[in-house]
Amino acid sequence: MPGKRQASGRGRRRRWSGPGPDDRDPQPFGRVVSRVALDRGWSPRLTDATVLGRWPQLVGSDIADHCTPVSLRDGELVLQAESTAWATQLRTLQRQLLVRLAGAVGKDVVRRIRVVGPSGPSWRHGPRTVRGRGPRDTYG
Repeated sequence: MPGKRQASGRGRRRRWSGPGPDDRDPQPFGRVVSRVALDRGWSPRLTDATVLGRWPQLVGSDIADHCTPVSLRDGELVLQAESTAWATQLRTLQRQLLVRLAGAVGKDVVRRIRVVGPSGPSWRHGPRTVRGRGPRDTYG
């Protein structure tokens, strides 16, 4: 008979969710996002973004007020200090910063720190430039 279930056990059996967690239950959003990131290979980039996005929480407000993370590529974190004095101070604190970052985000995320000082004003106003003295030749 078409409407009856087959007695041999080959018919589809209905499963009910028990009192414990099940794959069919709603999952926390963070777990789903981390699973998708892992499946697609985004985890290293998300970890890099964590370092740049949570910079004040990772190093403290004293250091974060005087330097800005510029980039993190291939384990090298580039920091731009607000003054040459702070650039020197950050260079002396490199080992302590590496230990603090390794404890917070993982051992191999940040392997080197490169500190650059403040940059001067740029006369460039676009992607193309022309060789020569630039705007200084019109001053006199």
